[in-house]
Amino acid sequence: MQIDFFDETKSLNDKDIQLVEELLRFAADKEEVKNGECSVTFVTNHKIQEINKMYRGKDQPTDVISFAMEDEAEGEISVLSEEMPRMLGDIIISVQVAKEQAEEYGHSFARELGFLALHGFLHLLGYDHIKESDEAVMFRRQNVLLEEYGLARS
Repeated sequence: MQIDFFDETKSLNDKDIQLVEELLRFAADKEEVKNGECSVTFVTNHKIQEINKMYRGKDQPTDVISFAMEDEAEGEISVLSEEMPRMLGDIIISVQVAKEQAEEYGHSFARELGFLALHGFLHLLGYDHIKESDEAVMFRRQNVLLEEYGLARS
């Protein structure tokens, strides 16, 4: 699993990035993702608000946005090969919102950062929470992975 990291905020330390990398590799293994690639970019509230407005029509900051590369438009044909890496997509996380939510929920910044990264990663794999039934599946899987990794809510 190839993961590229970009910290546009210059506010994270190596331990923060290492946690996200290890968690995503753990999740990729559990989800049987072989030879995948994704990127994780940590941004400011201003930047994520711009992205949220442009792509989701919501003029406000959010915690995490993901862009799945494997989403196929109607009529497209999937081209997958074991030799070719799976281009999963991009995860974008607001560091400021992650800090605010960690405080609001009463857990560590590391737990919130891991939660958001995993949430975005599961979206790249096709999980969603638009419908209630899909939400139950996604959130259950998310909680199991966080718990197995050691980032359960305390």
